[in-house]
Amino acid sequence: MRKDTPPRIAVVGGGLAGLTLALALHRAGLECRVYEQAPRLGEVGAGVQLSPSATRLLHRLGLEPALRSSAVLPEAMEFRRWADSSVISRGLLGKHCEERYGAPYYAIHRADLHRALVEALPAGAVRLDARCTLAEEGPDEVVLRFADGSEAVADAVVGADGIHSVLRQALVADRPRFSGQSVYRGLADSRRIPALVAEPRVLLWLGPGQHFVCYPVSGGRLVNFVATVPAGGPGGESWSRRGRVADLAEAYEGWCADVTSVIGAAEQVSLWALHDRDPIERWSTGRITLLGDSAHPMLPFMGQGANQAIEDAVALAACLRDAGPGELSAALRRYESLRRPRTTLVQERSRGNSTAFHLPDGAAQRERDAAMGRPAPEGQDWLHGYDVESALTSHQPT
Repeated sequence: MRKDTPPRIAVVGGGLAGLTLALALHRAGLECRVYEQAPRLGEVGAGVQLSPSATRLLHRLGLEPALRSSAVLPEAMEFRRWADSSVISRGLLGKHCEERYGAPYYAIHRADLHRALVEALPAGAVRLDARCTLAEEGPDEVVLRFADGSEAVADAVVGADGIHSVLRQALVADRPRFSGQSVYRGLADSRRIPALVAEPRVLLWLGPGQHFVCYPVSGGRLVNFVATVPAGGPGGESWSRRGRVADLAEAYEGWCADVTSVIGAAEQVSLWALHDRDPIERWSTGRITLLGDSAHPMLPFMGQGANQAIEDAVALAACLRDAGPGELSAALRRYESLRRPRTTLVQERSRGNSTAFHLPDGAAQRERDAAMGRPAPEGQDWLHGYDVESALTSHQPT
C-alpha cells in the first residue's frame, strides 16, 4: 500500500456479515472486494430478527426503504408455556422500540436482507465461485489463494466465512463445539394459521429439553419457525440439510395446539446440528482479522448472530476508514478490543439460554417463569440501545 492511497480490503465470505462490511467500506470510500465460494449469490435459511442495535446501522447505510418494504415490525415478544400456550412474559417491540431506542425491531427473511445488501453494492464488488484455501500474510500485503489456482492481493483481509472459517485457522487451531441439540427451520403459509398472525409477534414456547419459535416474515405472508430438538451426535453442521416434517411433528407431540398448528402448516424443513466455539483471546494478526461467525459463532438462543455481525462490520469499517498510512495493524486492534468483550458476553448468555429455555417442569422452571414475568423496561437496554459508532468514538484500545 502506498502512503497516498487507501488500503485495499479483501473480504472472504459473501453472507450477511461480509456484504454488510463491504457496503460500510464502500460508503466510507475504501476499496473492497468480496470473495464468495458459491457460484451464485443467495442466502439459505429463513427468518432473522434484527434488533435496534443493528437496524440503526443498516438505516445509516441507506437500507431503510428496502427493509421497511419487506420486513415485518413485530408488536411484541411473548414467552409461553409448552403445554397450554399460557403467557409467561410479554415484552413490547413495535413503537416501543422506536421510541426507546430510536430504531425498529424487524423480522425479515434472510434472502430479503441479503438481496438488499447486494443491490446496494456497486457492480463487480463480489467475485463468485472463489473458494479461499489459504491466506499468506507478508510484511506489506496478504496473498489469498483460491481452489481454482487463482490468487488475489490485498493490504488487509477480513474473514467473514462463517463457523468453518479458513481465515480463523491462521489464528487458532480450535474446532466447532457441538451443543447436543439440533434445529429444524421452516416456513409456513400465514393463511393456514390465522390465529397466530392476527397480531405480528415473536412467539417462543419453552418446554422440557427443547423450545419453539415463530414470527412473520416477507410482509406477513410467511411465518418463519425454529424448533430445537435434542440430538444424539454431532451430525451435519449445515443448515441446508433436508429434514422431515413427520420427524419434527413427532418431536413436538403433546405440545400445545398453537405449536402443532405451525408444524402442520409446514411443507418442508431443514435440519442441522447446532455448534458454536469458545471465545478466543485474539481475532487479528497484523493484516488479517475476523468478523461475525468467523470470530464469535454463537448459539441462536438470543437471536443475535446477525446483529452482532452487523455491529462488527460497521465498527471495522470505521476503524479502517480512520487509519492512516502504516496504521492497519492498529486499526484491527482497535476494532477487536471494542468488539470482543461485547460479543463474548452475548456468546455466553446464548449458551446460558440453552439451559434456561429447556428446564424440565418443576421448581426451577416455576422460578424461571416467575422471574421472566417481572421484566424491567431497562432490561434490554444494554443489547438494543447500544450504538457501536458512538461506542467507538470514546473507546480506548486496551
